[in-house]
Amino acid sequence: MSALAAHVKEYLALRRSFGFTLEREEQLLGQFIAYLQSAGAEHLRNELAIAWAKLPFQASPNHWAARLGVVRRFAVYLATIDPATQVPPSGVFPTTRRRPVPYLFCERDIEAVLQAARGLAPPLRAATHEAMFGLLAVSGMRIGEAIGLARGDVDLDQGVITIRHAKFDRTRLVPLHESTTAALCAYAATRDRLRPRPSADVFFCSSVGTALQRSRVDKTFRQITTALGLRNETVHPRVHDLRHGFAVRTLLAWQRRGVSIDRHLATLSGYLGHVAPADTYWYLSAVPELMELAASRLEVRFGGPR
Repeated sequence: MSALAAHVKEYLALRRSFGFTLEREEQLLGQFIAYLQSAGAEHLRNELAIAWAKLPFQASPNHWAARLGVVRRFAVYLATIDPATQVPPSGVFPTTRRRPVPYLFCERDIEAVLQAARGLAPPLRAATHEAMFGLLAVSGMRIGEAIGLARGDVDLDQGVITIRHAKFDRTRLVPLHESTTAALCAYAATRDRLRPRPSADVFFCSSVGTALQRSRVDKTFRQITTALGLRNETVHPRVHDLRHGFAVRTLLAWQRRGVSIDRHLATLSGYLGHVAPADTYWYLSAVPELMELAASRLEVRFGGPR
């Protein structure tokens, strides 16, 4: 193992001790070190880092910037060990950051999605997708968190889900409404009847008893929303939008009841598994209904429009 490769290993171990998984970073840094070695470089140099970041050449500046960012963070660490290290400057590539416009599922949309999932074949595939999409819509969980649930993570007696590997490898509890618990109990009974000996210890399993694949779940969701007419050339509902919709409905309900959003946002942030309430505040600016409700409350408070 070269000295640079050893430093990468130590760097990843240090950051992982703080809860980062860094699977993509490990892959990219391995490729970068191989690139340096092929160039005969013993130290990290800016020109080589930038040249490597621009591979492949047909990629977007956003892609290049992401690759260079991985190297730059490693270079900051390496410079404390090797003074000959050059830290690539920030802003080398022009980047734009655009959040996808969320599709706000209303209750009628969610009911239609679940009904369509109920019609999938074979029966276990139908039951799994109906139960999982329903859970995402009423809990705000991430799709990856739902797919990764083991059977022991879902306590149907207490009505609590334990998410053991959320973002930054955090663990959090998700209390469930009794109606959600009842629906999951019904799914578990159907799952165990149709697949009594699954090959994977997962709560939501495929029709052959294996863990679900994210790409296949996304594909099924696209097929359902297209068949329902919710997806078209300009509107692209995603599974993640079910989580977004849960957050928005919660904020709307608070706003209509006169609940202080500022005072309770940390609760919602913790329930969703956001690192900080600032991540949850984005939902406020993304939803016109919330802005309208806020404006109407201001009008009432200050005696109407002026």
